[in-house]
Amino acid sequence: MRGSQASSLLLWGSGLVILLIGLALGAAGTWLILLGGSWYYAITGLAFAATGALLMLRSPLALWLYALVVLGSVLWAWREIGLDWWQLAPRGDVIFIIGLYLLMPWITRPLRRREAQPALSWTGAALPLLAALALGGAYGVAAMFGGPHGRAGTLPRAGAAPAADDAGVPGGDWHAYGRTDHGNRYSPLAEITPENVADLQVAWTYRTGDMPQPGDPNETTFELTPLKVGDKVFICTPHDYAIALDAETGRELWRHDPQIKVSKELQHLTCRGVSYHAAAPEQAAAAGDCSARIFLPTADARLIALNAETGQPCPGFGENGHVDLWRGMPDLQPGFYYSTSPPVVAHDLVIIAGNVSDNVSTTEPSGVIRAYDVFTGRLVWNMDPGEPDSTEPIGPGETYTHNSPNSWSISSADEELGMIYLPMGNATPDQWGGHRTPNMERFSSAILALDIDTGQVRWVYQTVHHDLWDMDIGGQPNLVDLDVRGRTVPALVASTKRGDLFVLDRRTGEPIFPAPERPVPQGAAEGDHTAPTQPFSSVTFAPPRPLEGRDMWGATMFDQLYCRIRFHRLRYEGIFTPPSVRGSLVYPGNFGVFDWGGIAVDPARQVAFAAPSYFAFYSRLIPRGRQQQENRPADIQSPAGGSDMQGGADELGVNPNYGAPFAVDMGPLVSPLGLPCQAPPWGYVAGVDLRTGEIAYMHKNGTVRDQSPVPLPFKMGVPALGGPIITAGGVAFLTGTIDYYVRAYDVTTGRQLWQDRLPAGGQATPMTYRAPSGRQILLVPAGGHGSLGTKQGDYLIAYALPRGGQSSRTSRR
Repeated sequence: MRGSQASSLLLWGSGLVILLIGLALGAAGTWLILLGGSWYYAITGLAFAATGALLMLRSPLALWLYALVVLGSVLWAWREIGLDWWQLAPRGDVIFIIGLYLLMPWITRPLRRREAQPALSWTGAALPLLAALALGGAYGVAAMFGGPHGRAGTLPRAGAAPAADDAGVPGGDWHAYGRTDHGNRYSPLAEITPENVADLQVAWTYRTGDMPQPGDPNETTFELTPLKVGDKVFICTPHDYAIALDAETGRELWRHDPQIKVSKELQHLTCRGVSYHAAAPEQAAAAGDCSARIFLPTADARLIALNAETGQPCPGFGENGHVDLWRGMPDLQPGFYYSTSPPVVAHDLVIIAGNVSDNVSTTEPSGVIRAYDVFTGRLVWNMDPGEPDSTEPIGPGETYTHNSPNSWSISSADEELGMIYLPMGNATPDQWGGHRTPNMERFSSAILALDIDTGQVRWVYQTVHHDLWDMDIGGQPNLVDLDVRGRTVPALVASTKRGDLFVLDRRTGEPIFPAPERPVPQGAAEGDHTAPTQPFSSVTFAPPRPLEGRDMWGATMFDQLYCRIRFHRLRYEGIFTPPSVRGSLVYPGNFGVFDWGGIAVDPARQVAFAAPSYFAFYSRLIPRGRQQQENRPADIQSPAGGSDMQGGADELGVNPNYGAPFAVDMGPLVSPLGLPCQAPPWGYVAGVDLRTGEIAYMHKNGTVRDQSPVPLPFKMGVPALGGPIITAGGVAFLTGTIDYYVRAYDVTTGRQLWQDRLPAGGQATPMTYRAPSGRQILLVPAGGHGSLGTKQGDYLIAYALPRGGQSSRTSRR
């Protein structure tokens, strides 16, 4: 009798729990209906509640009703998503688990009628539910082998033989961020091939000793791409140590610590790389003791010239080896301006732009681009996007235009054409543009071509008009000669956050592939406006359709429901939905389909290898009072009025936008569990034929091993921040995914060939070179990324094919 009473009590308690779940689900589902979403959750909530009530009444009808819940869920899922396992999982996990629970003996025994035989009772009460679960299980198995994601195909195989000396850079070296100033991140080395890449081993490991420190900004990152010149490798670290290593062994040769002053207002603390210049023999007198020099930008806004042999400052450059980039700047505020990216060195000029803090105020430093003499540090020209027609160096006491659009990423140059190509950002703030001048409008989110020698504007091509979505251009422009429609065209390929690849004639800025203007959503915030149309390139990795409610995701049906409600509460009419007080969905999000990692281009095959990412963000405008609106950055040492508005320390969360009528709250669209609200996959590797503009393949890339509570290597396709490289051997390499791996891919098919575990996040772009011994080295920075939350470190890892059975060597500092 006691057992019977216990079973009845357990049945009653189980029914109560399911009843309460149903009531909560029904209430939230009703809210979703009122927002215009699916009726499924409200109906299922009512069915849950009825199932729970029937259990409490000890009625076998509970199992019949729940069988209908299972069958209805299967039909609903099939209609919404078809065969997509990761979309099916949150739709079915709770349903399936509760269904199995209801088949347990402590549930079924109390439901038996006393006058019936046990077997008949089981058949009558449980068999329909068992059959429904079997159907659901079969659907789940089928979904594991289905799925609409990705595309199989092949790129054209190797065409012309790669040049041994590309744009003046010896084949075994890597002289600039993109190996050459053409920015393609292509190496003509071919020792590593699809057939032998799986034999790669660690040749040496070096640790910089530069780790995050108290007081550093959240986005302290190791986004480095090293240089290799002759027998040396040159790197920089987040705190701007410049270091030279032996290219064969990784042994440290010299180190320069610029003793930077880290401001609490810094949004970023990173150094993506250094730049190199070697004097010609006839320039020896001008070069002094620094015939070869390294240029290092620092977080306290200096540009330092270092002797490439010794690491000592070049005394003839500027003041004791450096120039002060604050000179001529308006609105001096420590931390609000510096160059996170290496400058371009061309025509004996070192040309540098800089990062201006996003979304703090409307009175910030200038986005001026400046060219200095590589030997003396003399300012040769300055191009201020606020005053573009006057490029003569400004005089003493003069200042540049505050808040003009800046170029924070990596530029490219064509020395033969005499042009430098800059990917441009926006005049801050990003999400409100009612204050922007005609020149701000002209240069924001554009590719800007300047004359190398004078700084004069040669052409401008804008990829987003009146940008209100932080869709500035992060990727370095790729310069490649393309065979298109029977003629060879000197082209520029611009990868963008929105996912379009704009392929332009780099002589004129005219599109090679069509990029027609199309109408976009309207209705900007008060005091602002939207562009009526935007250009859409025919060569694109943009999402094929807008997000819908059915695209929302979660670990369970509950957080998926939360994400559906959140999705329907946001304003969203597809790409370029304007920011709003209600809150708007931004997709692709602020990290972009392509950010500063860009794409890699093989100029011989005329193909590109890319790692597109897809992640939705939100932005919400917060009206602000006049007094708050007029506060200047100098006044924001702590949040005003007890709000959560920040200074310059982070781009996510609430940003104050002093001087504008709205602050902005923005960030990734995630569930309460921190999972993306948008269903996977979130990241791919892809190949595109640049002669035709056709995407050949897209394959899910990366796992959630390092981002989930349990380290399961589910290949869901994860975002990557950091770019790929491509080699003449037919192998591409990528480290930027949010799991900690370096991976190799067959360029022709996109198939993964090899991977190795990294000790920290690899949010950087690797490089490859020929060591003095003749071996091809793959060099991988692994230091993590503060904003992405990947494990941080200070590693530089060199891989090579085995040599004569010798053991690998390790050099640790």
